[in-house]
Amino acid sequence: MSQRCIIERLGAKGDGVAFRAEGPVHVPFTLPGEEVEIELAPDKNSDRATLITVLRQSPQRIAPVCPLFTRCGGCAMQHLEETAYREWKYSLVETPLRRAGLAAEISPLIDGHGDGRRRVTFHARHGDGGIHIGFMAARSHDLVGVPHCPVLTTSLNDAAIIAKRLAEVLAPARKPLDIVVTASQSGFDIDIRGHGSPNDRVRAALIHLAGTLDLARLSLHGDTIIERRQPIIAMGRARVVPPPGAFLQATALSEELLAQAALAAIEGRKRVADLFCGCGPFALRIAEQAEVRAVEGDASMLAALDKAARFTERLRKVTVERRDLFKRPLLAPELEAFDAVVMDPPRAGAEAQAKMLAQTSVPVVVGISCDAATFARDAAILAGGGYTLERVQPVDQFKYSAHVEIVGIFRKPERKRARR
Repeated sequence: MSQRCIIERLGAKGDGVAFRAEGPVHVPFTLPGEEVEIELAPDKNSDRATLITVLRQSPQRIAPVCPLFTRCGGCAMQHLEETAYREWKYSLVETPLRRAGLAAEISPLIDGHGDGRRRVTFHARHGDGGIHIGFMAARSHDLVGVPHCPVLTTSLNDAAIIAKRLAEVLAPARKPLDIVVTASQSGFDIDIRGHGSPNDRVRAALIHLAGTLDLARLSLHGDTIIERRQPIIAMGRARVVPPPGAFLQATALSEELLAQAALAAIEGRKRVADLFCGCGPFALRIAEQAEVRAVEGDASMLAALDKAARFTERLRKVTVERRDLFKRPLLAPELEAFDAVVMDPPRAGAEAQAKMLAQTSVPVVVGISCDAATFARDAAILAGGGYTLERVQPVDQFKYSAHVEIVGIFRKPERKRARR
């Protein structure tokens, strides 16, 4: 049964929120002030509803940039005009910090979209007429064909076509595939997941097609099938060859902006620890001005960083350590060897490491995060240890989504520290 309601505000995921006697209900693709007709979820315990139609539009509503908006699950907020959009993104950072009791200067949102996202994951599924390629619809297993995605870098314009051709080679196995395409400086770097180990015939067919498509590298589940050219990603002066499917910042511009903010905060520091360092987007830039200890749990990413550091001229000393920082964070005595720490943990945050840092006299900590809630939690831990959250910089790396990247600068009054 449908019903009408008024949208009161925007939620953290971009859904409009209406209030009924039974409690709040979240309605995707709606805006504050709009009168809408909705279909409630059949589950009485659900607080979600489906939009049927907008009966009275908000003046802040604009036409989306993509004709598949509302069908494809990739974007949440293409229908909100720019000023209100920026205010909403700002609130995604401000609200968790305020709830955590943290007062800090939050700088205006910076647009980190640049030329667009340099990585995309296509899903390949069997259906009527053969293999279908696309993205998943929001909160659904339905596949939406996406011939062109406006949030991707232009170099990925043909990525969907290439992904389909690769999926067709693997079609006899009739397995659902995820095809990860990364735009590197030397061509497409593609890692296919879901197929399992190929037999010799399939492997030969993939190698042949990789040549036809002029791919830089093709892998299955991280196992390189063929590397015709090294897939190079620039990180400052360094040139990195990440392992297949390795984590990268979503856009090149955002990575540069995040690194600039970190470098400005640690200017003049001589020994820096880069924790959760990945392939080195921060460590390799920091090494242009300071010695770096790079710590990461993934051996293949750490090896890529180490190799890039050794082959890049005019870098300061870079040492690497493989370590699971969730289970074995650097202890306070280890951290005292550094006069700055940079950390960029996964979405889960760095709670254990923050607790260790809170016990130290390290004067500068730079926290980088893609999750405002876990960032606020970790920031509160550091504040409890005497750190002041001096400034927070939101970066809009994931345009039209409910995600925002954050750089937080923490400082503690410096005292004379023992020589090590």
